[in-house]
Amino acid sequence: MQHAALPPSVLFVCVKNGGKSQMAAGLMRKAAGEAVLVYSAGTQPATTINSLSAEALLEVGVDISAETPKLLDPELVREVDIVVTLGREAHVEPVDGTELENWDTDEPSERGIDGIERMRAIRDDIAVRVAGLLTRLTAGRT
Repeated sequence: MQHAALPPSVLFVCVKNGGKSQMAAGLMRKAAGEAVLVYSAGTQPATTINSLSAEALLEVGVDISAETPKLLDPELVREVDIVVTLGREAHVEPVDGTELENWDTDEPSERGIDGIERMRAIRDDIAVRVAGLLTRLTAGRT
C-alpha cells in the first residue's frame, strides 16, 4: 500500500535471484535513483550472481557484482507496492494491498542465442519493461 510520503516500492523476484531479478533491480536503481525503493529476491536463491548477467549490466553502467542472492521474505511482499516476477518459474503468493505482475521475459536460448548475446537480449527486454514500470510508479508524484 503506497504512502504519500514514501517513494513507491518494487520487489523483483525470480527463482535464483542471481540473474533476471538482479538485472531488473539494478536497471531500476539506475533509472529511478531515489524515486523508487528497489528490492530483489529469489524463491530458491543461488549462492552467487550470474557472471554473464553482471557483465551485460556493466556494459550499460550498472554494477551488480557486489549483490548477493536473497531468499524471498513474505513480510517484504506485504510492504512493497508491487511485486514483479520474471519468467514463468517463480511464484509469489498474492497479498492484499500488493500488486503482482509477471514479466514473461524474452528467452533467446529458445532461438539458439546463448552466452553474453543471450544476456544482452534479456537485459534489453528487461530495461524496456523497467522504463515502463518506472513511468507508472512515478506518474502523478512530485
